Amino acid sequence: MFVLELTYTAPVERVDELMQDHVVWLDAQYAAGVFIASGRKNPRDGGVILAVGDDRARIEEIVSKDPFSVRGVCTYRITEFIATKTADELAPYRRQLPG
Repeated sequence: MFVLELTYTAPVERVDELMQDHVVWLDAQYAAGVFIASGRKNPRDGGVILAVGDDRARIEEIVSKDPFSVRGVCTYRITEFIATKTADELAPYRRQLPG
């Protein structure tokens, strides 16, 4: 599982100009089963996405195609983690630690 933290590097007005394209990109990742939650940070200086997958390189590729990335209005910090405990609704994403 991955936490994708977006930090805006441009004024919010530029971000808003690209929001519709960003939402289309988000919707495609939800449909593909990669994203399971997303939203704005408060204060509004970026956002957070929870993504599932075992391949960091694949997640990096997906992030590189975000219109926000393509147009240079945000940076991403990608944190991989092993979800060993979850709410029942997220049970399919639970993993055991190696060893």
